[in-house]
Amino acid sequence: MACALELGRRGLGRTHPTPAVGAVVVRAGQIVGRGWHTRAGEAHAEIVALRDAGPRARGATLYCTLEPCTIEGRTPPCVGAVIAAGVRRIVVGTIDPHPRVRGRGLRALRAAGIAVASGVEEGAARELIRGFASVVTRGRPWVRLKLGASLDGRIATRSGEARWVTGAAARARVHVWRDEFDGVVVGSGTALADDPLLTCRRRSGRDPVRIVLDRRLRLPVGARMMGEGRSPVWVVTDGSASSARHRRLEKAGAHVLVVRPARTAPWIDTVLGELARRGLTSLLVEGGAGIAAAFVAASRVDELALFLAPLLIGADGVPIIEAMGVTRLSDAPRLGCVATERIGSDVLLSFEQPTLRGRRA
Repeated sequence: MACALELGRRGLGRTHPTPAVGAVVVRAGQIVGRGWHTRAGEAHAEIVALRDAGPRARGATLYCTLEPCTIEGRTPPCVGAVIAAGVRRIVVGTIDPHPRVRGRGLRALRAAGIAVASGVEEGAARELIRGFASVVTRGRPWVRLKLGASLDGRIATRSGEARWVTGAAARARVHVWRDEFDGVVVGSGTALADDPLLTCRRRSGRDPVRIVLDRRLRLPVGARMMGEGRSPVWVVTDGSASSARHRRLEKAGAHVLVVRPARTAPWIDTVLGELARRGLTSLLVEGGAGIAAAFVAASRVDELALFLAPLLIGADGVPIIEAMGVTRLSDAPRLGCVATERIGSDVLLSFEQPTLRGRRA
């Protein structure tokens, strides 16, 4: 299963809106077939592994990080192929959270006389599909908020200088994440101040969809991200900007998404729903302080990744997060720290965001 999980991780950021899955076929204690899901519309991991094993799959054990599917999509259901291959046993990491599949694949395999074990390395298997699971169960992508700051919580000096608060090792880790996430999100303030590319600078890496939340369409047509990178640029507005700005950005190569605010939910919620409908299952939110505050206040952060650099900027620097209107400590979001790690000269703190003001994302 560890091997299957490692194979499945190769699909992160590449398979949306379908999940990243890995599989191996084992016969007489030896791996005879390997496979992972490479992109939506291509063969699923178990099919690739069974093809790799060929006739050696008969009587073997199939290890798969996710329950084989039972529904017809762009590819046929996997359960039938698993049964036809003649495997004796299947070991599954986690069941499929999709309501049309959940448990049905395992029941069909058992009915065909195949021995089934599930829940092996379940935590890691669930982590592999957390974006897919978020969309099918909550209707929105899984969100990691990335912040980098000085020890006193500043992301830039009072003059606006921000390159670089954190070190090279921390920036390299962010490029790993960009390779693994479907989309990367910044606000218009960050896009204007930093003029970022938002690309992945890893060898053999891929660029996420680059998303700028820009209600007034302030992004200039000459922004660096317009002319560089291998992925699209989506500029999200609420419809209040002029149609002329809309046309200029479209002509420059951006795709402008008009997402009008809902009366009963924060704009962030509406945006996340639209991004999910467009196939994105995981988002890396990189700032700035206003976007960070909006996501936290709406309780739409599943994980906060905070890089702390060993320097002090002072109270006149730019704060890590803008005002959220918190007047009582009981209303402040309290985060559960799940991991700490030294990254070069910096420290990475990883937090989960629990219930905020009685609501859960």
